[in-house]
Amino acid sequence: MNVKTIVDQVCERPAVPASSHFAARFAEHWRLSDFVELTKPRVMLLAVFTAVVGLISAGGELDPLRAIVAVLSIAAGAGSAGALNMWYDADIDAVMARTAMRPIPRGRISKVEALVFGVVLGAIAVVVLALATNLTAAALLAGTIFFYAVVYTAWLKRSTRQNIVIGGTAGAMPPVIGWAAATGDIGLEPLALFLIIFLWTPPHFWALALNRSDDYARAGIPMLPVVAGREATARQILVYSGLLVLASELPFVLGFTGTTYGAIAAICGALFLLLAGQLNRSNGTDRRAAQRLFLFSISYLFMLFAALLIEHGANSFSAMRSGYDGRTAGRAYAELLPGTVRSAGGTFNFSEV
Repeated sequence: MNVKTIVDQVCERPAVPASSHFAARFAEHWRLSDFVELTKPRVMLLAVFTAVVGLISAGGELDPLRAIVAVLSIAAGAGSAGALNMWYDADIDAVMARTAMRPIPRGRISKVEALVFGVVLGAIAVVVLALATNLTAAALLAGTIFFYAVVYTAWLKRSTRQNIVIGGTAGAMPPVIGWAAATGDIGLEPLALFLIIFLWTPPHFWALALNRSDDYARAGIPMLPVVAGREATARQILVYSGLLVLASELPFVLGFTGTTYGAIAAICGALFLLLAGQLNRSNGTDRRAAQRLFLFSISYLFMLFAALLIEHGANSFSAMRSGYDGRTAGRAYAELLPGTVRSAGGTFNFSEV
């Protein structure tokens, strides 16, 4: 082989900078998008939104920096619960069409990686929330992660048709956590918000499950349409929809909100009942009716909490700005450091909890 041949062979292979090799290895190793997918970002966004409404509705004196840290901690906690759910459910995710493309069934992330990621993310979220706000909010966040990952995912989901009903407790907690982050306690108003989301979860999810019953049957998950049939499921959806509409007026009846919220809740509730009634009249067999109810249920919850946000937002933002006046970013950051764990109403000691 002469020199010309060697040169020709080298020239046939374009040189790749060492930095490109490093970037490729880095991207492959971390697989950022797959880890983001583990956190169930769409579910996380709903949890964060309702938590923000709870935090702002509380009207506490939580300054903007602490409020942002609290919201990010709640988001991380929701992401941790999602990751732990995917870790435990990897076997059934692999046989369901709706979930087969998740990171673990695809082999993009191992179960060990998902477990470690979920546990570490949850621990960080709880600790940061405790340092930034108070131990009450942190304890509620820790309990919510545990309930969703252990009580719902590992126990209820595979053992009872009431899995979504009881498991809805975890999804209904974010506004309570947001309220506790701002005030250090739990009042009647966040419990009303909890009840709204708790009663919203069954009709929302069962409407989806009606069109995914084959998936759940194949995975051996005793969702209500699988074990009780479509007619019984549609009837239960109508019952829970009625209870939801009544509960949605509680903030107005109890004087927590004004007529704007009351009117929006009444109009949206009437539409919700109309769609649930159409589904019930078809005995759960109308797939389009189930899909319409499922899609509207998402808008329904958003509109209710958006109305709450509008009614409470102006006063709360003014209070947060006034509480932040005259404070430097450095001072605000220093107050987040360990030493004492503060709440809006005072200081918590571990012995008080």
